[in-house]
Amino acid sequence: MVVAVVLLAVAAVSVTQSTREFREVRGQRMIAVAENTASLPIVRERFADPFAAQILAPDVDRAVALSGAGLAEIISPDGIVRASSDPSRVGAPAEFGTSDSRTGRAWFGDVDIAGVHSLVGQVPILAVTGDVLAVVSVSERYPSLWQLLSGAGERLAVYLSLGALLGLAASWLLSRRIKRRTRGLEIAEIAGLADHREALLHSIREGVVAVNTDGEITLLNDSACELLGLDSTVIGRRVDSVGMDPAVVDFLQSDPDSDGAHTSAGPDTVIATRTRVLALNRRAASSDGHSIGTVTTMRDSTELATMRGQLSSHKSVTDTLRAQTHEFANQLHTISGLVQLGEFDAVRELVGALTRRRAEISDAVTQRISDPAVAALLIAKTSLAAERKVALDISGESSLSPLDPAMATDVITLLGNLIDNAVDVSEGSAEARVVVGITGDGIGDGALMINVTDSGPGVPEHLRESIFARGVTSKPEGAGGPAEKRGIGLALVRLVTAQYGGSVAVTDATGGGARFTVRIPLSENAHA
Repeated sequence: MVVAVVLLAVAAVSVTQSTREFREVRGQRMIAVAENTASLPIVRERFADPFAAQILAPDVDRAVALSGAGLAEIISPDGIVRASSDPSRVGAPAEFGTSDSRTGRAWFGDVDIAGVHSLVGQVPILAVTGDVLAVVSVSERYPSLWQLLSGAGERLAVYLSLGALLGLAASWLLSRRIKRRTRGLEIAEIAGLADHREALLHSIREGVVAVNTDGEITLLNDSACELLGLDSTVIGRRVDSVGMDPAVVDFLQSDPDSDGAHTSAGPDTVIATRTRVLALNRRAASSDGHSIGTVTTMRDSTELATMRGQLSSHKSVTDTLRAQTHEFANQLHTISGLVQLGEFDAVRELVGALTRRRAEISDAVTQRISDPAVAALLIAKTSLAAERKVALDISGESSLSPLDPAMATDVITLLGNLIDNAVDVSEGSAEARVVVGITGDGIGDGALMINVTDSGPGVPEHLRESIFARGVTSKPEGAGGPAEKRGIGLALVRLVTAQYGGSVAVTDATGGGARFTVRIPLSENAHA
């Protein structure tokens, strides 16, 4: 193929050069013959004679014979052929093209005569006053492509031979380079590998995103499109211009060294978008020792994260029951000792105090919260918070009717995460207190409202969006703190809220700390 292209290029150059030489050499020849004819006395004297066609026929024929041209004519200023070496053209209109011979100048150029592309030389016959009396035109048709090639002769043979040698050398060098770059694979094998690669990438369940060093997406499989809410048309565009979640954009654009992407087994990073919880793992990509970008794989961990949050909430109740079991055992031991000592009045006072304290905690919750699951969670969290010397109060405005079991499960997930975070940041503060408010009676705007206020340091304004988006790194047990402090917390709160079409926001609390507000629209079936 390369040799053929080179030969065609050489032939085209040769034809172009031959055509140019023909035009220059033969054009001057046409003008010379036309000037010679125009200078003949008989032509100057008889060009206007009514019988000029017969009288001047020998002269125009002689011009054709002398020049080897195809046609010689004498034309009147009004463009009518008066005499011609082709008698059939006498009296017909002549073709001038772009000629300016009728202005008194000699000219040669291309003109289509009777549909034949020809090289024409035209010379005016001038009067003493300078007026144009007639025009002598001598023309020759352009040679065919075959005539040009054959006319090139030895020169063309040399060019083609040289071109063939250069083509063979170029083909050999090119094929050697291609073989080296493609590791000896043929074109069909390369195409097969490419098709196989595409099929594999788009069939795996994990999402795959490749980003080059300029921050442009170079690969995006079907699973990644689904997880990120994109389509394949974004390939070739920058990651920050395709509408991805900001937390994912920040992760893809961050320094690969910052998250262990250059290590052999980098940890997963959990990121919660507004609709999904994604576990991402990134590796640096290189070619010939040069970095070409990163490759990120992602899995949908939404269901797992939701179940984990629910399990965490239920575990809180279990932990509380376990703690209460120990507490009751200690209290029973105390009562048993007092009975053995015969201190029956002390037993009565102790049992009364314990009963009143338990009743106060339960009544504070159950009088306002009618849903048993949510009430149990709040009672459990109150006891757990007290063990950490944090007071957990239920606001006086709280009022919750029984919920649908499915929704109640999600509500305790929301409350559990919000209260755990609030207790964590409030512990050790001057007045360690968490206030929970929850309303949802299907009246007013028909929304379930949850407010959790803590006495911690608060949330800086520039972090009030990102705290709901970025999760934490998945690490082995014992690394990075207790396992319960390595969940996705607030990200899960936003995810569950979004599933109901609700919203979550954080503001400054009165007197310091942070106030988290969740609003969930209540449907007709939200209540049991």
